[in-house]
Amino acid sequence: MSALLPLPPQPAGVAWPTQAWPTGALPVQDQRRVDDALDHAFSRDGIAEIGETHAVVVVQGGRLMVERYAEGMGPQSTHASWSKAKSITHALTGMLVGDGLIDIHKPAAVPEWSASSDPRGAITLDQLLRMSSGLKFNEVYLPDQGSDVIEMLFGAGKADVAAFAASLPLAHELDTHFAYSSGTTNIVSRRLAETIGARGAAFEAFMRARLFDPLGMKSPLPKLDEAGTFIGSSFCYATAQDFARFGLLYLRDGVWDGRRLLPEGWVDYARTATFQQADTPDGPYGAHWWLGLGGPGSFSANGFEGQFTVVVPDLDMVVVRHGRSPLEAKDRLAAWMGDFIAGFRG
Repeated sequence: MSALLPLPPQPAGVAWPTQAWPTGALPVQDQRRVDDALDHAFSRDGIAEIGETHAVVVVQGGRLMVERYAEGMGPQSTHASWSKAKSITHALTGMLVGDGLIDIHKPAAVPEWSASSDPRGAITLDQLLRMSSGLKFNEVYLPDQGSDVIEMLFGAGKADVAAFAASLPLAHELDTHFAYSSGTTNIVSRRLAETIGARGAAFEAFMRARLFDPLGMKSPLPKLDEAGTFIGSSFCYATAQDFARFGLLYLRDGVWDGRRLLPEGWVDYARTATFQQADTPDGPYGAHWWLGLGGPGSFSANGFEGQFTVVVPDLDMVVVRHGRSPLEAKDRLAAWMGDFIAGFRG
């Protein structure tokens, strides 16, 4: 396993963006290259190639360096997270680990698995975070393909997303098979709520007090189901600038303005590759973060229809992209993201 790239500290003299982003200017050569790439992404040809781009924000060295929005949108526009919310769930889990309230390597204590004869009772939060629990879950996005995620979010499971996911059987032995699953994230989210005894508005208050407020994230709108569980797989709306703040927290190893918000080693856990089958699509995975989209050592929160927060340690950079890209454009969009970021390397 290759060594993880160092996570850069906030440069001396650069204010933390808790209140407002410090800004900077790119070198002229970089600015021209960036402008060309963005002009294409927001153009009619770019939309035909990679889908609609609604926002692109680039933070480098702790400063807001690039910001572009589609017509009718701007810095105050909120965007759907889709599965970027999974990385928010990862952060919340880390906070309870840091509090000493959760051990991710012990059985997750899920009520539906409490019978002594139930093999699911041995599943750990670590396995759920690494998508290696073995639980059945069909993560497809077309209703005619037997989609568990559609049924969970919009069908029979929508009132209690965690109960729906926890009711599913094992399809593989624990920790032997990687399968991306929104259901497992919602099981984790409910477990967090149970641990602190907070559901519904009380859990949202916890999210704001421990994560959003310290970062100066004023825009997030997390969605909770009728059972009071944060739908941590899929639903937290926010501005592109606020998603960049969240990415900066991970770029800075969980430290914000001198205060450690995530326990030491938690960001490294997120960006350490887990086992995957050779034919696994969409690239390597860590723990509720994808790996490699922005080049070696990068890690990213990725969401349906092309939502991205990419953390790039070697460039001291966070790149946020929001839009509406069809599934058939997924590979082209990933290539555009990779090329856009690579352009900053010269």
